[in-house]
Formats: sequence, structure tokens, C-alpha cells
Amino acid sequence: MEMEREQIVRRHNPEFDRLDPLSPLSVGNGEFAFTADITGLQTFPEQYEVPLGTQSNWGWHFTGGRGRFSAKDAALQMFETHGRQVGYPMKPGDKPEAYQWLRHNPHRLHLGRLSFRFLDEAGEELGYSNAGQFRQKLDLWTGILLSRFEIRGVPVEVSTACHPEADILGVRVVSPLIREGRLQVFIRFPAPDMTHSAWSKSVFPDWENDQRHDTVLVRQEEGTALIERTLDEERYAVRWHWSSGRLEQTETHEFTLLPGESPDQSPEELAFSVGFAAGSSGAADFEAIVSASARHWASFWQSGGAVSFAGSSDPRAFELERRVVLSQWLCAVHSGGSMPPQETGLMYNSWFGKSHLEMHWWHAAHFALWGRASNLRRSLDWYNGILPVARELALSQGYEGARWPKMVGFDGIPCPSPVAPGLIWQQPHPIAMAELCYKADLALETLRRFRDIVFESADFMVSYASWNEAKGAFDLGPPLIPAQECHPMNASANPPYELEYWKYGLDIAIKWADRLGIQPNPRWAQVASNLASPPRLDGVYLAHEFAPDTFTEKNHDHPSMLCALGVLPGKLIDRETMRRTLLKVKDAWRWETAWGWDFPVCAMTAARLGERDLAVDFLLMDEIKNTYLPNGHNYQRPGLSAYLPGNGGLLTAVAMMACGWEGEEDPNCPGFPASGWTVQWEGLKPWL
Repeated sequence: MEMEREQIVRRHNPEFDRLDPLSPLSVGNGEFAFTADITGLQTFPEQYEVPLGTQSNWGWHFTGGRGRFSAKDAALQMFETHGRQVGYPMKPGDKPEAYQWLRHNPHRLHLGRLSFRFLDEAGEELGYSNAGQFRQKLDLWTGILLSRFEIRGVPVEVSTACHPEADILGVRVVSPLIREGRLQVFIRFPAPDMTHSAWSKSVFPDWENDQRHDTVLVRQEEGTALIERTLDEERYAVRWHWSSGRLEQTETHEFTLLPGESPDQSPEELAFSVGFAAGSSGAADFEAIVSASARHWASFWQSGGAVSFAGSSDPRAFELERRVVLSQWLCAVHSGGSMPPQETGLMYNSWFGKSHLEMHWWHAAHFALWGRASNLRRSLDWYNGILPVARELALSQGYEGARWPKMVGFDGIPCPSPVAPGLIWQQPHPIAMAELCYKADLALETLRRFRDIVFESADFMVSYASWNEAKGAFDLGPPLIPAQECHPMNASANPPYELEYWKYGLDIAIKWADRLGIQPNPRWAQVASNLASPPRLDGVYLAHEFAPDTFTEKNHDHPSMLCALGVLPGKLIDRETMRRTLLKVKDAWRWETAWGWDFPVCAMTAARLGERDLAVDFLLMDEIKNTYLPNGHNYQRPGLSAYLPGNGGLLTAVAMMACGWEGEEDPNCPGFPASGWTVQWEGLKPWL
């Protein structure tokens, strides 16, 4: 029976009758996003816990210019690495200025705050206390945000939409305040820098240092204006197009649209668009933007995968369906672009606006399972562009191939960090994601497109593994920091997840060579077949070889040993040992310290072990880090109310639980209980 996709999607449209300081709503296209408050613009940002961002994948900035410091300027901490010394930029050392600058730069820009200004009869500005009677709805099927409210009893209706193929925002306002001259629209531009050493204190834009940037109105004609922004070496353009009125400069970095009468529209209506671009910004009128948005999102929902839990007797089913629908929207808006996103997407800056490559899989692997592999291919292509950087990183440490860094800007250059340089579990990610892309189309062109990424990733992996004569096996580390980041760099070795991922990644590289008809590097098979055994103690898997305290002192952060059977097929894993490990994690883990993607990990592991009830229990566990806000974002803590790896992990787990995985004999919802759950799905792909 054909699924009623529009009905499934629209029954989860976010709707508000009051301002929720944790749940602003965004519109966007994967490359650009605008996050609005309850007015449909960014009128009352002080009412929200996090910034209301306007961000893009192209809008980046280097404080003081691009060449101020390079990776070679960072102090290196040396670690004994199987008979040689390898340097990692993990501490400021005697170069604190370079350390902090490299962590901060480049950083994503807040491109501008677009807001309403409401006036009383005497021309005085009215604040949030004068607003009320809020009604706001995001129509997921069309991508249009509709906001209705009153200012001292006078109604205002706002429609907000983003063009699906250009970084242009379209807005229509209807209100008697326009006719009365008591509604204005302004755009204000912040200073570009990040100055605090802690990212959590650099989240909000700097509205003070006017001298640090330039804003110039270079052209204004009837109904249109072009504004140019200069921030050190960076420049971008803002084009404003409106139906009536005139634009005035009202502060050094602020321009205000004063609506006027037009013979073509009601005196109570104003329509405008604002486009942002690194070069010359495009323009489009409101109706064209709305039409393009409606076509795009209807096509998005009608293609790819869909899941419905209607008819389930389990009272949690509706909430899971809501999370699934909203996570698809959020990942398309914030994680579906041409480079790996930051963990907060295009909402606001986290970790200095950088992308975390170990999170890329969690942001984007699900696209392939939901029949939208094109979204994954877009960001996977980015690795081809930074191959020279990854090769240089490997070479600088005495390794072969390409070593993918962890915390990066658009250029892929690694930055210093107390943790990031020591992580290795991002290394097989591009191999796994390339394999997902290939399985989506089985095309020779896909193999050719990503072969260098796959092969050079594998070359580093075998170069990194070290032969242990006493064991007769290849070790991973030390030094390394596992995915569970609370372990020391110089006393961690052979974490189960990383071992299994090395096995999986090298096996896939061999398959790719075979498909392309070329000879694989013989060391790929040699290492893949002789990796150290995942460490265990008392019948359960440990975080790593030197962590007997895994379930006592170190029972916090990620229970990443579970990824070895769940996220991965578990070729090195004993199923019963993993079952005991899963149950031990359930009982002993300090869940308040976990992260949003840990709950899908546990669900995937439970599903592979046939623990269907437990899989759902993990997926919907009542814990703070597993909270999904009314806007669909995965809440983690104050200041981090949007955590997209949780949304992406949820989508991966649900697809796996509904459609199954390779080697599973029952393809009919093998991860959901037979009792209490009615699961209808279509268009999904099986997991690996």
C-alpha cells in the first residue's frame, strides 16, 4: 500500500503559541540557513539561549588575514610511537598565540541579523514586552515558515522561505503597521572575530567592534540595493530587493528598509528578498522563492525513504515518528551541503565554527540509507579537495597515504586541540561513506570518483598499524585517543571500535581495487587479517587494552566499544561477549555524560543481537542528552541545544531497524518488536 507521505510529514509540522528560547526554527538549503525567532525574522534574539544565525558554507573569516599563522607555527608535543617520536599540536607550549589563533581560524561568519523594528504612535521603538498572541508554524512540506503575532493588539503576519538553489531569503509581511509607518525592517552586521579561548564564550556575535569591518552601500536603485562587506581579507555581498519603500543607513553597520506605498500591492503589505553571496549576490522576488521552495521540498519528501509508525500501540511511537520526520528536515537544511558541517549545522558556531570530521559519518551516512545518496556525495567530494592537506599531515608524522584531521575549517587544515590530533576513528569514515555511495548506484563512475580517497585512507591505516612480535598481531596505538575521549593519549591501545573499523575499512579498500580491476596494496590484507583482538575482561569488552576501569572510573562519555557490533558488522567481535557488554553498559553507564549519538549506537547494537525491545528502549531512553526539542534538535546542555550527530544517528538506526542490514535473514523490521509496533516503510536501503 502506498504511503501517505504528505500526511506523515505534515502531522509533525512544528507549531508554537509562545516563544520557546531553546527552539528557534530554521529555513535553508544545505549551503545556507537562516534561523528565525517567533516573528519569522531575528527581531528578539536576546530572548533565545543561543544565537539566531545566518550562516553559509562559503562565509568564513581569518582574524587579521589568512597568513598570520600556519600549522607549522604550533608547538608540538612529542609522543613515543613504536620506536620513534611523533609530534602532535595538543598544548599551547611556548607558542600560545599561534595555538589560539589556529583554533579560532578560520571560523564561520554570522552573515547578518535581519529584524523587524516596531514603533509606537510617537515613533518610539517597541520591545518584546509589547508583542503577544503568537502563532507560528513551519510547513515542512513546502519549507515555508508562517508567523502570526500582535504588537499592542495590531496583527502582523509574516511568511519566510529560503530559495532551494541560492542563498536568498524571501519574506512577505502583512500588517496595518505598514500603512501606519510603524513597521520597519533592518539588517545589522556584527564584527567578525572570535576572541575567547573557550568556544562556548565565542558563540554570540560581537556587536561592538565597529572598526574591525566595513559595510558599504555601493548601489541603490528603485526597489533594490547592493551592500558590500569587508572583513580583513574576506568580502561578501548582500543584495536587498523590495516591493516598496526606500533603504537608509541608520548605523555604521546597519541599514533600514522604510516601507512605502506601491500601486501594485496593498498598503498593508511588504515583500522583499535578501541574498547573500561570496561574490555577486543574486536576486529573486518573494513569489519565485516561495514557488521554488514548495517544489523542492515536495520533491524531497516524495523521493527517498519514508517511515510511518501509525497504528502502533506503543505510546512512544508518535514521538519516534516526530523525531524521524524532523531529523530528515534538519539534516537536509544543516548537513546536506558541500562540506562536512559543524555539529550545530548552520544555526550558530560551536567549537569555533569548525567541522568535526569524526562526526561527518553521523551527520551524513543516513542520506544513503534514506535514498538520498546525492546529499552524501556532495560533502564526500570535499575530501578530494583536501587530499593534499591530508597527505601532508601523514607525511609530517612519518606515515604514508592521507591522514584525515579531526577539527577543521573549509580548507581542511587541522587545528591544535587537547584531543583532536590524537583521534583516529575518523580515518575509515571516507571509505565507509564512499562504499555507501557506491551501493546506492553501483556505478563505475562512483568508484573512479572516490578511489583516491579510499586507497589513500587505507594506505595510512596500514602505515599507522604497528606489528607486535609478542602478540603476532598489529596494534593500534599508543599513542591515540579513542572515540571515548576521556582516555590518555600515551596509554591507550586497541580500542574495539577502531580495531573493527580498521578491519572493515581495509576490506572495503580491497573490494574497491577488485571492482576497478587493479591490484590492491598487499599490506591491506596483511593488516586486516592480523589485527589485535579487541580487549575484554570478565566477559565484557573494554574501552581499550589498558582500561580495566572501563565500567567503574571510565564509565562516562561514549560507550564506543558498542560501535564494533552495531555501527559495524563485527567481524572481530564475539556476539555473546558483546551482548554482555551491552547489558553492562545499560546498567553501569553514566548516561548524563553520554552524547546524542550514543543512544542510536546502543539501539543498533541491540538490533544486531536480536534484542528488539532493548533497541527501542535505547533509542527512546529518557535522558537529557536524548532530548529532542519541539523544533526537532537534539538537546545536549545549556549552550548546545542543537546537536545534529544525534539526529543523523537516529535516522541511521531507524533505517537499520526497519530495513535490516546485510546478512540479516529477516528484512521485515528486524530491529522493532513484533508486539506494539506497526512499522510501514518504503525507499530505505539495508545497512552494512
